[in-house]
Amino acid sequence: MRKSGLENTAAPHLALIAVQILFGTWPIVGKIVLRAIPAVTLVGLRVAGASLALLVLSGVGGRLSAIKRADWSLLIVSSALGLILNQLLYVKGLSLTTAINSTLLSTTIPVATLLVGIVLGNDRASVWRVFGIILAGAGVIYLIGPGRAQFSSQTRAGDLLIVANSICYGAYLAVSKDLMKRYNVITVITWLFIVACVPTVPVGALTAVKLSFSSISLGVWLAILYIILLPTVGAYYLNAWALARVPPSTVAVYIYFQPLIAFMLAPLLLHETLSWRALIASVLIFAGVIVVTRGKRTVAVQEIADHPEAFGH
Repeated sequence: MRKSGLENTAAPHLALIAVQILFGTWPIVGKIVLRAIPAVTLVGLRVAGASLALLVLSGVGGRLSAIKRADWSLLIVSSALGLILNQLLYVKGLSLTTAINSTLLSTTIPVATLLVGIVLGNDRASVWRVFGIILAGAGVIYLIGPGRAQFSSQTRAGDLLIVANSICYGAYLAVSKDLMKRYNVITVITWLFIVACVPTVPVGALTAVKLSFSSISLGVWLAILYIILLPTVGAYYLNAWALARVPPSTVAVYIYFQPLIAFMLAPLLLHETLSWRALIASVLIFAGVIVVTRGKRTVAVQEIADHPEAFGH
């Protein structure tokens, strides 16, 4: 019995570590795929593949229910913010910046969520939270380099797209709150992906017409399959399983493993360099996010933990 208790205590934390490894490797694997296919095509493949997988899994589990007609407008807005814009901005940004930068900047999602929550009146702007936002914002500005803000230079445009992606996802977490209360999370996420297929799959197909599929290696196809099944579907289910066993705030804290994973793997797999600018920016951003989420759990942290798909991009 004692051994079982230890396993039950450790298992959710091991699952959460696995989730962060999966999410942390997504931008790295994504960079490899983007060398062979356009960003919009990858978005279409990921959304369509994840929709199919979620339909099968939720259908087998008997947990998929219909969305009421009155909630469809909210569902469409949530899908536009959380999947359509989120995916397009992130993947396109990833194609124009480094995996390290994209992972680093994605950690501002908790801050973006808090900002949107304050605007909508769902959260409170305390001194500590405002200080944390300014601190994290300083890290983002330092990484991008406002004095060199030329969209045509190196990673600048990609970095800005990743920041825009974080803002969209923060807005998604705020506006989708009611949907998550009315339906089970698997139902909402499955329908969000289905709605997102409407614009992303046709656009992705149009860009795919120009591709020479015979020139795409087996390794790239396996990488695409990995992105669909593991950083998208697999990570979500592991996160959901862990949420049933540990406090939501614990789930949110584990996001800070993602940049560490990217920092370790990106130089090895993509030959990217880790500059002092990125290191200093990471300290500022992490410090700001920790200050924002310190002490009593904020609405931002609660929303992120309640929506485990938040960090899968």
